[in-house]
Amino acid sequence: MPRSASSAVDKALDLIEAVARADRPLRLGELAQAVGLHRATAYRVLLDLVARGWVQRAGEHYLPGAVALQVSRAAASRSLAALCRPVLEDLAERTAMMVNLQVLEADRSRVIDVVRPPRLEMISDLRDEALPVHRFAGPLALVAQLDERARAPYLAVAQAAGHPLDGLLADLARVRDTGLALEHGRNDKVIGSMSRAVIAPGGTPLCAVTLVGPDAEFAEPRLSALAQALADATTTLAATLTAPAATDPGRTRP
Repeated sequence: MPRSASSAVDKALDLIEAVARADRPLRLGELAQAVGLHRATAYRVLLDLVARGWVQRAGEHYLPGAVALQVSRAAASRSLAALCRPVLEDLAERTAMMVNLQVLEADRSRVIDVVRPPRLEMISDLRDEALPVHRFAGPLALVAQLDERARAPYLAVAQAAGHPLDGLLADLARVRDTGLALEHGRNDKVIGSMSRAVIAPGGTPLCAVTLVGPDAEFAEPRLSALAQALADATTTLAATLTAPAATDPGRTRP
């Protein structure tokens, strides 16, 4: 039996833990039942958690928010990856490229899911790897969306590795303007990658989708087609992850 929350802090923590432990995104009624709260009470607490970034609402479902994703690899790999998986699979089929999903951590991005076509089995999928911003397209796409203060830990990693910050800052500015991060040979001379961030309405980068494949295939005329396919996928994910829902908890189905 779930224990009854005895304070506002208890209620919030119970709901954060329930969202993080779930093996799939849950609805309001499921979360309320899991933590022993009335639906209306759970809804009010979830509103605050969504506003603070600990929980994210996608239609009628709740999943870990940007703050929770930064502190919980487990939550990211189960819930967000499950919600995004169909889009990743569709993108991999459309492009014949390897596709990965990344989220920001304290000073790097983390690969939390990968779809790799059989033809690219020779390329490492980097699943569960933490990637620095100065070497990979995924973290570049994500960090480009951060403000100057939030970028600092990621830039510190690059600086410690001896990477010139002037060039990296120019890269970040270009990616922020175009929305597209393209990597040619910086990490591996025969492997290329292209990434776009999925961004919340407030500007927070939720995750990044990255295409990976032979570097020679990231050239025109195919480059434009890959960029369009990636843009379509991230647009779909943005709609899924930030879809508006009814604000009346009484009308939300369990």
